[in-house]
Amino acid sequence: MHYLFESADILNTPIECFYYDPSEQPFPIKMHWHYFMEIIYILEGTAEMRSDDKTYLLSKGDMIIFYPETVHGIFSDNDSKLKYAGMKFDINTLTMTSSYIPKLRSIFKSANKRGMDIVFRSETFNSKDIEQIFTTCIDEMQQGRYGSDIIARARIYELLTRLLRYWQSQGFSVDNEVFAEDSHYDIYNITEYIDMTLSDGISVSNIARVCGMSYSYFAKRFLAIYGKSCKEYIEQMRLYRVEELLLYTGFDLNYIAQETGYSDCSHMIKSFKKSKGLTPKQFRLKKAAIKSTK
Repeated sequence: MHYLFESADILNTPIECFYYDPSEQPFPIKMHWHYFMEIIYILEGTAEMRSDDKTYLLSKGDMIIFYPETVHGIFSDNDSKLKYAGMKFDINTLTMTSSYIPKLRSIFKSANKRGMDIVFRSETFNSKDIEQIFTTCIDEMQQGRYGSDIIARARIYELLTRLLRYWQSQGFSVDNEVFAEDSHYDIYNITEYIDMTLSDGISVSNIARVCGMSYSYFAKRFLAIYGKSCKEYIEQMRLYRVEELLLYTGFDLNYIAQETGYSDCSHMIKSFKKSKGLTPKQFRLKKAAIKSTK
């Protein structure tokens, strides 16, 4: 199946939102798969959507979900009239905060297992509302302004919640099986576990055990899926968190080193300087000086 694989930078670009016009872009979309969840909304025309061994005909206002690792494609007899909006995202990076709601990845994995509808006709929801969700996400991600990712995520949460409520009206329930899935980690959602335990001084060997894999096999699979080694990813996430704490808090360097999983403060300073060209203290002073001039 790997020859159908569509690569994507799921670490650095966990959300993609786009318009697609087959009269201006390559078409048809041949059968392929990827690690993202993808949702397509038809703006104009009619399209034949293939998902694994099933085929669906969608028209204006209709919407379809392609689950991660699902082989899918998009075709049309009259592509000059077809236009659609789409969003791809790593569902493992989307989390709900309410204690009664399990992780979205667990909910949608369960919905997929139970065969819940993946096609939603124009009459299922208010089509103008759904189109506006896609429009907002696409505009925000294209403009890349401050907080664009926050707004896009908020609209994606809204859309996914609407889908969940519809499934509930069709008999789907969030039960013990769904919650049990929350504690299960594999190679495709292990970055969630890494981010949660970053301050604990985690090791690649420990992460491999959580995935139920040998160190060598895990290392190869992580590199193949995420485009960098697990060790590089951990270091990158630590440095991101150090930068955030330097910018938005007044914590001292020893505390920041402890909170980001470094063995000691000197190790953090050395790593940060190698990455940024400045020591953490110099970085904080420089950013403070820039803020004061605005």
